[in-house]
Amino acid sequence: MITVSVKEASDKLPDLVENTIAKREPVLISGKNNNAVLMAESDWQAMNETLHLLSVPGMRDAIKNGLSENL
Repeated sequence: MITVSVKEASDKLPDLVENTIAKREPVLISGKNNNAVLMAESDWQAMNETLHLLSVPGMRDAIKNGLSENL
């Protein structure tokens, strides 16, 4: 993951967005007191869907069992 300062991110935002989407690699934006991460929307959606599924009681075991079954 590349790291850029807030100033650099501001100066290069259009390019950072395009590269993040094309390469599917998040960018760490380093702030004075805290940091932020720029990532492709599709990666954000996938991550949130995974977190949601894994938050459902018993879902992790159901997925593991389903993956081990022969079709």
